[in-house]
Amino acid sequence: MEMKLPPLGEGADSGTVVNVFVKPGDTITQGQPVLELENEKAVVNIPASAAGTVTAVFVSAGDKLKVGQRMLALAGAAPAETPAPASAPAPRRSRERLIQTPSPEQVPVPDTDADEPASPPKAGVPPMAAPSIRKLARDLGIDLSRVAGSARGGRILLEDVREYIQKLQRLATQPRAGGGAPPPPPAERIDFAKWGPVSRKPLSPLREVIARRMSESWSTIPRVTQFDEADITAVMALRKKYAPAYEQQKARLTLTSFALKVVVDTLKKHPLFNASLDEGAHEIVLKEYYHIGIAVDTEAGLIVPVIRDADKKSLLELSRELEDLAGKARQRKLTAEQLQGGTFTISNQGGIGGGHFTPIVNKPEVAILGLGRGAMKATVREQRIEPRLWLPLGLSYDHRAIDGGAAARFTVDLVQAFENFPEEAVKL
Repeated sequence: MEMKLPPLGEGADSGTVVNVFVKPGDTITQGQPVLELENEKAVVNIPASAAGTVTAVFVSAGDKLKVGQRMLALAGAAPAETPAPASAPAPRRSRERLIQTPSPEQVPVPDTDADEPASPPKAGVPPMAAPSIRKLARDLGIDLSRVAGSARGGRILLEDVREYIQKLQRLATQPRAGGGAPPPPPAERIDFAKWGPVSRKPLSPLREVIARRMSESWSTIPRVTQFDEADITAVMALRKKYAPAYEQQKARLTLTSFALKVVVDTLKKHPLFNASLDEGAHEIVLKEYYHIGIAVDTEAGLIVPVIRDADKKSLLELSRELEDLAGKARQRKLTAEQLQGGTFTISNQGGIGGGHFTPIVNKPEVAILGLGRGAMKATVREQRIEPRLWLPLGLSYDHRAIDGGAAARFTVDLVQAFENFPEEAVKL
């Protein structure tokens, strides 16, 4: 039997092979890792779907691999249900809603998330369809796992394929966001070598993901950035006082740890900033949980792991988890689950340098907070000039969901939360 790449999770259909762990002649067991795949922002192990002896390996390090593409061949193996993929797909929106209210930002091509069925098939189980339907799908380049079957048991009929194609045609002719502006022309190829020596390297999968998502955010979200500064002299004094105690508990007490607490407390007062815009339903989704994304600078690029239920964790727990996730991000050992579900993002560049900056909203969130490097400034307090440490703040927000007045009030409360951080929250 041939072993093929199983589904990888939400919105993912390909990756780059990092390592191949088996070779022809090896005997493997079901669930044993056979290769390492770099996909989206994580490097994951792909397990064997059956036991047997490897007779052929069809991929090597550096190859791009798509879901359903063969990886290796086994002898003496009986087909078995593939183990759960590297990350379980998130629940899909209903097929009816997708047809009635497609999002303007959805790209009208077969591999977009908008065209996935409401109930995707089990990992490793091919969609139910007649051989003639499968041949037709292959000829047209259609992934049948994205077609919702209307017959008994989800079996796909010719009418289902026809309806799927018609839906793609409707999406292709639908006006895009921004007044129906035409798509940008293809990028111009420039021969930079004619002016001097150059070297080239391919974009990594992570860099391609960052480029795609940043372009989508820039072109679809009308953003505004609200700037301010917070006096963190008292906060840094608390950090200096309690840092040794935290180190004894194997945790690093950092400014980002304080920022997590401050942001959560402010989000509770301003729930609109802990929301998402459901463009298809024309609704604002107010979330009652606080999963805070932390932008981590790595050699491979920017990665944003998510600290879940930050409102329910102590400063010690937040400090430990923050350090753990940052370490895993730099080692590319994060799971897909640890990169999803964020409600608000913090980007702290203070350790690198610089002051105010305009962070880009991490869609589908509606706001992001950028922290710059603190600077000591002469400050007038009670008729006296004294040195105080000031933290640059930049709050970028989606103007479709949030107005300037709301952003100003959020920033005022954020500054007050930094400047009045309670010592009780730091004590162990």
